[in-house]
Amino acid sequence: MELSVVVSTLNDRERLLSCLDALAERTPSSTEVIVVNGPSSDGTTGVVRERDDVEVLVEISERNPSVSRNAGLELATGDVVAFLDGEYAIDHSWYGAIEEAITDETAVVTGPVTGGPVTADLQSPRRVAGQTVTLFHGDNVAFERSVLESLDGFDEYIEEESERDCAHRVAGLGHEVSWTATMAARCEVGTDGGRADPDWGATYRSLSYRLAKNYGLRPTVLARTAGSALRDALSGVCRLASGEATPTGWVSDGTDVIANVTHGLWDGVRARYADRSSRRNPNGLSTRHDRAVRVYDRR
Repeated sequence: MELSVVVSTLNDRERLLSCLDALAERTPSSTEVIVVNGPSSDGTTGVVRERDDVEVLVEISERNPSVSRNAGLELATGDVVAFLDGEYAIDHSWYGAIEEAITDETAVVTGPVTGGPVTADLQSPRRVAGQTVTLFHGDNVAFERSVLESLDGFDEYIEEESERDCAHRVAGLGHEVSWTATMAARCEVGTDGGRADPDWGATYRSLSYRLAKNYGLRPTVLARTAGSALRDALSGVCRLASGEATPTGWVSDGTDVIANVTHGLWDGVRARYADRSSRRNPNGLSTRHDRAVRVYDRR
């Protein structure tokens, strides 16, 4: 197995160094490591360029995980490409888990992360518009290169949870996703205030866009979008009651959600007709080649 690991980072130098140390220690020396940085302002470029275990450093100017992943994928040469966030340190069993899954002819393999934000149950497939979809963690996943090529990478329209859109498209192409506990990574959250509040506008634009793009404006799509919004609205009411949120903030979030759902549904329908192929990706890897501001390639 020829493995390329695309590591995305943004202003997280210390945890990135831990991530790279773990990769150097727990994967073979033949592993190709590509760091996609940006736009960071904490000296990440300098410390990465000083290391001899990073083959490529890519500087980008957009704060979009899809752009970051595609920028790394564009330069990766391995027949298996893994995506890892720079705040994650892999366990000793991580590489072996990928190798075993690929040997068993698994197209996509993912595993758990610990110490990060709470995510949905990724092990249980779900039915969406008659299609079985298995989600995966976008910051700890490996693909056969041929699968990524058939998907044309990630959809760069999506700023939040683009891996979910990718999971729908993987299912649409008939590929299976394998979840294995041994492909584990850990995220050690710092003591500087934790994580920012969610961007509800970006979250719901992503949700409505990916559903409309992959399935069209069928009742199931509208029901899923509305149901998710109602659940989050009720959660907001609970935060109001406990004093964790203000009425002004709750109304502002609701207005933002409605506006972005409308935009997302419209743009999703347009994207569906812009790319009528099974890959459903009009904003993918092949659509542009100007993601990198600068590339440091020592290969």
